Amino acid sequence: MHTASDLFVIELGAVVLVLAIVARLARRIGLPALPLYLLVGLALGDGGLVELPASTEFIEVGAEIGVILMLLMLGLEFSAHELIDNVRRSTLAGIVDLFLNFPPGFVAGLLMGFDPIVAVLLGGVTYISSSGIVAKLVADLDRIGNHETSVILSVLVIEDLAMVLYLPIVSGVLFGGSVLSTTVTVTVALLVVVGVLGAAYFFGDRLSAIALSQSSEALLLTLLGGTLLFAGIAGRLNLSTAVGAFVVGVALSGDIVSHARGLLLPLRNLFAAVFFVFFGLQVDIRLLSDVAVAAVVIAVITIATKFATGWIGAGRAAIGKPGRARAGAALIAHGEFSIVIAELGIARESDLGALAAAYVIILTLVGAVLYQYSDSITLRAPSESYRAKWQRKSRRAGK
Repeated sequence: MHTASDLFVIELGAVVLVLAIVARLARRIGLPALPLYLLVGLALGDGGLVELPASTEFIEVGAEIGVILMLLMLGLEFSAHELIDNVRRSTLAGIVDLFLNFPPGFVAGLLMGFDPIVAVLLGGVTYISSSGIVAKLVADLDRIGNHETSVILSVLVIEDLAMVLYLPIVSGVLFGGSVLSTTVTVTVALLVVVGVLGAAYFFGDRLSAIALSQSSEALLLTLLGGTLLFAGIAGRLNLSTAVGAFVVGVALSGDIVSHARGLLLPLRNLFAAVFFVFFGLQVDIRLLSDVAVAAVVIAVITIATKFATGWIGAGRAAIGKPGRARAGAALIAHGEFSIVIAELGIARESDLGALAAAYVIILTLVGAVLYQYSDSITLRAPSESYRAKWQRKSRRAGK
């Protein structure tokens, strides 16, 4: 006897196997797999090759878990002390990042005829780099100990903290909230974040010791259950489940962090893939041709502004040109948060989803390649190039 659950299992199993093939292909060619997962979602969505009516609801729930786990894993990379110190040192770089990378999306949105709120969303899409993808690139290329890596991670943290203000504000305006309710939401969000970070700063080791268990099973359930609970509460407060999960990761410290990474990494990889597939499912692939030119133009501008952000930030830290180039290239990749932001406005502007999908694919692929081969790029100042040419001409004239 055939049931709906049979079709669900078949569809889900086929999707996971396709993602396994894509992951192997990505590893072979040396590129991050996440944008390729997005391509799979596009192929299975509206106007694509195959539709998945039975498993869409499960994929939607899995996508939400994927965002939560991606940001939890990012938060585990920092202690509360490191987070505060990095933000202090990189405040100027964070300000440069905002003023260079928010305007391209915002202006492009207005020029494309989007209403101002959707244009603000597109500004957020171009502003925020992918913390998850960048962190993975740094780890995969064994550059965690590089001098510029602290600058890269500090800029990413400032961007993630900026989302604490940005997401509640745009969500409140987008869904018809009043000025008073939006102000209350933002205030509550800030108080929650400050409160949790304060508790982590003074009592992080003690709280982590309580959560730590010798049983891997008990520890996994504690971490996953606690994170989902806090992220869900954060979502109810309009703080964003992603930011809530990030704060939980920061709050953990000590021995529990290394155990948590090992237990959660496979789950993060699975559900992160599901998240990108789900976003692709929501995009009508037939709209991509309408936004392709705009996506390329915005991408080219953002590649330049993100590279400038990393170059300036690393320069302020007295890092040499190779390190500045690596910092600039690392910040180019966009991913999970850009998609999360775009998802808010898809119902209001259908082109936003297709534009964000094309944009993320371009920047993630270009950013990964540039970061991987940044050491091979020779950067010479124009004055040095001119001087070299003048010296060659002088030697020839002397002959």
